Amino acid sequence: MDYLCKKFNRMKKYLSVLFFCLVSLVIYSQKQTNERAKWFVDSRYGMFIHWGLYSAAEGFWKGEKIRNDNNYGEWIFYRNQIPKSEYLTLTNRFDWNEIDPEKWVVLAKEAGMKYITFTAKHHDGFALWESKVNDYSIGNYTNPKRDIVGELAAACKKHGIRLCLYYSHWVDWEHAYGWSHERELTGLNPKDYDQYWQEKVIPQIRELLTNYGEISMLWFDMWLHHSETVVTKEQLFQLKKLIRELQPNCLVNSRLGLSIQEDSDVDFKTLSDNELGNQKEDFPWESPGTVAHSWGFHSAETEWKSTGFLLKSLIGNVSLNGNFTLNIGPRANGEVPYEIENRLLEIGKWLEINGESIYGAEAFDLDKNLHNWGKITMKQDGNKMRLYLHVYNWPLNKHLPLSGITTSPAKIYLLADKQKQPLPYTREGLFTDIQLPALQPDPYISVVVAEYDRTPEIVQGLVAKTTEGGYSMTYENQSNDKTLKISGKSRYGTIPSHVEIQSPQKLKWRFYVDQPGVKTMDISYNFQGKKSAGKMVCLTPGVQLSHVFEPTGKTVGEPNSDWVVERFLSHRIGTVSFDKSGIYELEFELSPPKDNGVKFQWIWVE
Repeated sequence: MDYLCKKFNRMKKYLSVLFFCLVSLVIYSQKQTNERAKWFVDSRYGMFIHWGLYSAAEGFWKGEKIRNDNNYGEWIFYRNQIPKSEYLTLTNRFDWNEIDPEKWVVLAKEAGMKYITFTAKHHDGFALWESKVNDYSIGNYTNPKRDIVGELAAACKKHGIRLCLYYSHWVDWEHAYGWSHERELTGLNPKDYDQYWQEKVIPQIRELLTNYGEISMLWFDMWLHHSETVVTKEQLFQLKKLIRELQPNCLVNSRLGLSIQEDSDVDFKTLSDNELGNQKEDFPWESPGTVAHSWGFHSAETEWKSTGFLLKSLIGNVSLNGNFTLNIGPRANGEVPYEIENRLLEIGKWLEINGESIYGAEAFDLDKNLHNWGKITMKQDGNKMRLYLHVYNWPLNKHLPLSGITTSPAKIYLLADKQKQPLPYTREGLFTDIQLPALQPDPYISVVVAEYDRTPEIVQGLVAKTTEGGYSMTYENQSNDKTLKISGKSRYGTIPSHVEIQSPQKLKWRFYVDQPGVKTMDISYNFQGKKSAGKMVCLTPGVQLSHVFEPTGKTVGEPNSDWVVERFLSHRIGTVSFDKSGIYELEFELSPPKDNGVKFQWIWVE
């Protein structure tokens, strides 16, 4: 049912959100960054290399595919229960005269990466340097003798790339007392494990930090907290103390087994594999990601991420103060799969033009999902600031809406434009409308730069205008109740995410209207009552807007699949007249009938 609403004269007296109470002067910086880690947060983008004996297996052992659907090729020694003596025969598949680690370094440089993390010892326990600790190292199985860590170190130094080394300290399938998950059946005596620790881990870390020049980072891979493993806190502190003694500037990640909260001397947090950031952090952090699915080379790989997806992963992380470390997984001859190399080179070309928005950039304090067109990174020089607007989807109407900033920019231009020709724009209160050229400068993601002569003032907690010209009000951007019962999308997304409302619930949104006039309001919900019942009422003074919930019934989620889902439908709830530009606040109370709840999805204002 449509209800014509009165004008907002009385409403604004009630709403009048004191402008300067909402405005905040933002001080930007990744505050919890120690001196050691400054290069890391400035770099933002690095290369991971998973390469070892498993690379020659290529995901198969004696014709059998790796025994796990995750297809992680580097786990084949464990998954396929290969005897150590047979696993070592994989060295015969390498052409040791052909492998050239410098090519990896050159690729990293062309891709715009600033550091390389190489698997010096993965879970298989095999050392890819000439280790004197035991004979399970590359020097004993190559002809001519090779030391891949040493060669990579020399190449990184030559090309100005920082060398970081991955070392599996917790898991070691080779050593008699190293941790293998089969120990979950038999157990492992802490004294025996400490023997492995003292006779392999500690001396091998000493070798790596003594024989190969500057190591910028040791990347450990214990994905559980030490309290859930056989490793003791004392052993971890022993290891970290050794690192600080030998190379004080070498970074250590949280997968050492110590959280940043537990030990402030841990330099950065590593998220789970392929986990991207979802919130701004003041401490350094990274996502380790793959172009393919497997980390080590797998000949049956089919899951290739697109260049656009990888770019958005990098930009999204930087917009939240994070890094992105992207894996390559070469073959046994050192060759990088074409799909991986091609994507890296495409990203490198993008960074040649747009790298200013990534290297040394950090988060801007508007909400991460405020704008539906993309993400924002920023750089600050004293009071001056540049905002980098990464436009994922070039608006068809050629207008880019920027919400939440009260300060006028000194200049707006395309980062790809060497002449920095100014783009036309208008600003009204909290809204800046940027006029874009007809053609986007980059086929993947174009960057618009907004320069400010002083730190811009912002307003938090708003719903931004979309590129379509409307306002999407959801449970995620409402400002009243943070304890809602949320149900995520299900049945492959045919049931959208929503709020379960069983009793009266108040929801509130704030938004900035830049163009006064009459706007319509629609609501999407699911109500399975037999007849119209319950009610949604606008509690904002001066607004007469209400709606009785109507049955939405069911629909077929997937044809010919016996797949029936409850239907979410959009309903027009009325119109509202906005007689001037400014911040407005709408508050609704949703009151479902006692015998049937309502599943709320969104309100759309346009």
